[in-house]
Amino acid sequence: MAETDKDDLISILDEEENESDIPTTLPLLPVRDVVIFSDMLLPLFVGRERSVRAAEDSVSKERFIFLATQMDSGIEDPKAEEIYSVGTIGRILRMLKLPDGRVKALVQGITKAKILKYTRKKSFYKVKIELLKDEPVSGTDVEKEALMRNVQENAEKILALRGELTGDVGSILDSIEDPGKLADLVTSNLKLKIDEAQELLEMTDPVKRLKKVNDLLSREVELSAVQAKIQSEVKDEISKTQRDYFLREQVRAIHKELGEADEKTLELELYNKQIKKAKMPKAARDEAGKQLKRLEQMHPDSSEASVIRTYMDWLVEMPWSKSTHDMIDIKKAKKILDKNHYSLDMIKDRILEYLSVRKLNPKMKGPILCFVGPPGVGKTSLGQAIAKALKRKFIRISLGGIRDEAEIRGHRRTYIGAMPGRILQGLKQCGTNNPVFMMDEIDKLGNDFRGDPSSALLEALDPEQNADFSDHYLNLPFDLSKVMFILTANLTDTIPSALLDRMEVITLSGYTEEDKKVIAEKYLLPRQLKENGLSEKKLSLSDGAMEQVISEYTLESGLRNLERELGTICRKVARNVAEGDKGSFKITKNNLSKFLGVPKYLDEMDQEESQIGLSTGLAWTQVGGEVLYIETSLINGKGEIIITGQIGEVMQESARAAITFIKANYDQFGLKPGLFDKVDMHIHVPAGAIPKDGPSAGISIATSLISALTEQPVLKDVAMTGEITLRGRVLPIGGLKEKALGALRGGITKIVIPEKNKKDLAEIPDNVKRKIEFIPVSQMEDVIPVAFGKTLKKKTIKKKKK
Repeated sequence: MAETDKDDLISILDEEENESDIPTTLPLLPVRDVVIFSDMLLPLFVGRERSVRAAEDSVSKERFIFLATQMDSGIEDPKAEEIYSVGTIGRILRMLKLPDGRVKALVQGITKAKILKYTRKKSFYKVKIELLKDEPVSGTDVEKEALMRNVQENAEKILALRGELTGDVGSILDSIEDPGKLADLVTSNLKLKIDEAQELLEMTDPVKRLKKVNDLLSREVELSAVQAKIQSEVKDEISKTQRDYFLREQVRAIHKELGEADEKTLELELYNKQIKKAKMPKAARDEAGKQLKRLEQMHPDSSEASVIRTYMDWLVEMPWSKSTHDMIDIKKAKKILDKNHYSLDMIKDRILEYLSVRKLNPKMKGPILCFVGPPGVGKTSLGQAIAKALKRKFIRISLGGIRDEAEIRGHRRTYIGAMPGRILQGLKQCGTNNPVFMMDEIDKLGNDFRGDPSSALLEALDPEQNADFSDHYLNLPFDLSKVMFILTANLTDTIPSALLDRMEVITLSGYTEEDKKVIAEKYLLPRQLKENGLSEKKLSLSDGAMEQVISEYTLESGLRNLERELGTICRKVARNVAEGDKGSFKITKNNLSKFLGVPKYLDEMDQEESQIGLSTGLAWTQVGGEVLYIETSLINGKGEIIITGQIGEVMQESARAAITFIKANYDQFGLKPGLFDKVDMHIHVPAGAIPKDGPSAGISIATSLISALTEQPVLKDVAMTGEITLRGRVLPIGGLKEKALGALRGGITKIVIPEKNKKDLAEIPDNVKRKIEFIPVSQMEDVIPVAFGKTLKKKTIKKKKK
């Protein structure tokens, strides 16, 4: 490589080249992201080792080099088949070695050529080429002239839109008479895709090539026009914003000269007054002052100013120090609770206890109560009654289906549309910091990738932590210790243990038929009469009709369906009155079916008389207690045990334990040892479509089996609940109160319960105890006399020798 100075600069005079002087074998320089045309002058930065060697070889000889574009610009070392075969012969006019080893070369395109074959591939590519000459110009001179003029005009339009059009450029375009050269010149200045530019390079018909360029120019003119329009609109918008800013500053200066305050100053003064009025704690007051200073320095119309305004509105409107005064008159509060709710003595006593302690210690923290019970027993309405008795504001939110932690703790202010959680939203809405705050459906909280809301509630519902509850949006501690939280749930199984540990659980089991009757007459019927525009003179229900509505048209622990049925009666009477009937309506047992149709709920099975192999158990469900019938039939067989009725695994194990106990003590029941190998025992628990499971059906199944094997009927009015062991012990169960209420609805007069459940009888209402006899037992042998109404004859049962 020849060197002309110390900077390795090689300069060559720009002179006309004769195509006959161009060698047929040249070094190949693959280029990427550009297609080089004839007469095109451009600098190239050469960094790949193979390409640097090709450039050095070119300069050391005639300075000619073949420039071809590689198909994929991402390939660092392209192979022969990855390089386009048609390219441009160029000449290196100047080349400079850079300190990092790269080479900067100024190259001018001379003419098009095509690769015939590769003669060298090792250190750098060398190719044998064939010149590609344009075909003779076809068409008339007029057509060619019109096409060239159109291309020249479109090219000038694009340059004008880009702001690059000068007189010299226009003269150059007008001076070109060859359509091929004009096409190459315009193409080299268009921002075309590689495949489009390569297609133009390979076209040898100058007129066709110029037509293609004209089409591309037309598209580019449209794009450039739209681009220029967008830039103009942006510039106008910026100018308008600047103008508005200057005008506002002038208005501000004018107001200042006149001694008047502008809108921004008035806004800042208003925030200052609200901050003082809110009586915030020090941390909140400091944060409010900091945000106010930021707002003062911002342009009123900036997006950040809008975010700060929203945050300031929340800060000044939160009830930091606003509280309502509790009514500490215990007797008056008791009257209000009794007036709004019948029965529920345990909950009323708890509220009165809280008021009593509050009277003695005004700084006590608010309790966190959780009412657990089936739907319709009055959990939500009880919370409203408590707020009324305390003369506090009442807030209610439903947590059912909430899966996002931000619903509780709020969103961080970095998010668009961020806002505090539902706890602080409720406090702002009511305007006090000591309301009765009810959270419904705490047992139906969900969780997913957005977080766990139940974990977020831990801080809010912990009396030791909620004095400094931090919401993500406010990012400041807020005192929730004065809030009286009341939560409701249908069951506690789905509530996380850590959350359940922070609550005081109070169970509402349901109402007896007597309770329902009193509540319906005192609360439900008057409310439905008022809602349907009727008076007590127009409609009355007899005691028998009310009892029939409760027993035959509803089957629930709560009162919702009962009120719904009473509403149906009222609507039908209202229609008759609206149609002109002026008489009064008295609903009795005889005409009740005209208003409500046929009874909806009848006994599950015909229990008019005691039956062999049929015992009555008791079950606990989410909607209260229910009577559960257990049937056993014996059929000739080989000792198989068949269990049907969609019984769960726990009940199936109870059935197997009962069978094993009977087989082990067969002599007590006067049974022959070989009997069990000759009969199949089929145990069925209707209804078959309802899944059943639980650890309290053992003695019921055993009694049903003994009845079938000894052919002794089980008394129809006796129900039993308790688990059995292999040795005949009766284990304790849960949900006795709910099961007792369910037994009362089913017409049961005696209930056999485990001995260890005697302590739970204290929770059973007195009117239930008066109607149902509870018989505690500790062994299975104690169940038999109660279930069968007598001690089985000696010939049937043989006592074991001790």
